[in-house]
This record gives sequence, C-alpha cells and structure tokens, in this order.
Amino acid sequence: MSTCEEEEGGSESASPWAALKFLRELEEIAKTRNRLPHWQQEGACYFITFRLADSLPKEKLRLWREERAAWLRHHPKPWDNAVELEYHKTFSGSIDRFMDVGHGSCILRDQMNAKIVADTLHHFDGTRYLLHTWVIMPNHVHLLVSLSQSESLEKIVSSWKRFSSKQLNDRNGTSGTLWQTDYFDRLIRDANHFWNVVSYIQGNPEKGKLKQGDYQLHTAPWIETIQGEADSDPPS
Repeated sequence: MSTCEEEEGGSESASPWAALKFLRELEEIAKTRNRLPHWQQEGACYFITFRLADSLPKEKLRLWREERAAWLRHHPKPWDNAVELEYHKTFSGSIDRFMDVGHGSCILRDQMNAKIVADTLHHFDGTRYLLHTWVIMPNHVHLLVSLSQSESLEKIVSSWKRFSSKQLNDRNGTSGTLWQTDYFDRLIRDANHFWNVVSYIQGNPEKGKLKQGDYQLHTAPWIETIQGEADSDPPS
C-alpha cells in the first residue's frame, strides 16, 4: 500500500505514519550505481541529499573520494548496521560538514531561487511521492520522502534537478550544469532512523549557522502534530 496514494492530491488530513515503509531486509533490494551506490525498495522511505555543482572544493572532493575508496576496500559488502553507520558517519557526515561551510555560489540563499526548488519538489507531492520534511540550504538540499509504488528514485531526483536547473538558469541568466551529477541517499531503516533524520533536517540551518532568510524549511503538518504531542517520545 502506497503512502502517497493514500495522500493523493497532497491532502494530509490523516497521518500516513502507519503506512510508511522502512527497510525490509528479507525483501529484494535493487542496487544501482552511478559514482555512488543507491539501494532501493518499492514504496520505501529515503533520506536524500543533492547539491550544487560548485558546493565542494575540488581538492576536498578528490581527497574524500580517495579516502572513501580506501575504506571500501577494507569493508566489503554486505555490511551490518554498525559498519553502515560508520560509513555514513565518516563519509556522508564529512560531505555535509563541507557543504555547511557555504562553499561556491550558494545561489539558493536567494529566496526566489529557493522557491523555484521548493515548488519543484512539491509539484508531484501526494502523487508520485510524499514529502515528509525538507530543507533548502544555500548550496544543497536535504529531504525525507516516501515514493509511490513503482516510482524510481533516480528518475524522481533527475526530474527535480532537470526542471529546477532550467528554471534557475532562466531566472539568473546562466547556462550549463547547475547540480552535481550524483546524489546521496539512504533507505530509512526503522522508526528511530526516521525521527533522527527529521531532527537532522530541521536542525541543519542552525548547524550551518544560518540566519532566517538564508534557507527554507518545510515539515509536513502530520509530523509537526506528532512532534507537538511527544517531542521526546516519538512513536515506534
């Protein structure tokens, strides 16, 4: 059963919590690769990050790739949860720290540019996917999303980047590559992982020392309701 189908049209009058799908270890996982591995399961929930092409200094990115390649040689898959957490803490975390510094053009600090991205994200919200929370930082985007049945993660992300890139280039009188080719994603393992990611996304502007107006943050009303009822004891 697809969460997005239940919420068709973007309606959030009923909480989709019970219908969320997390990682099912006994079911098939589709594994694809560009420069990064991507794991997918039908209708699953994902934490996704995509960034502007100039958001990381080339030297830092080169060193990161070399360190990551060396680590992967010593940690062949399959991974248990502890090794997976070590990977993301070491490598996903380091990329996030680099981006939070605010390298590059940071065109998404402009609220009209950020609105273009926000409108792009919401275009198929409630039909092809369900957005739970997202933040648009000056040079990158974090979001937590559940896909509808049979939707492809790479096609969804590609459509976001392709459409927003055209709109942003038109508005700013620019051309060429705007977004980094690849993106980072994680299948959400369970309820605790889901709420940890919600907290991470909501806290990212403060972590990046941004002031109001330098970012855009959205959280689905049903999540805000649950957080308001039990901030320290989320459902499981």
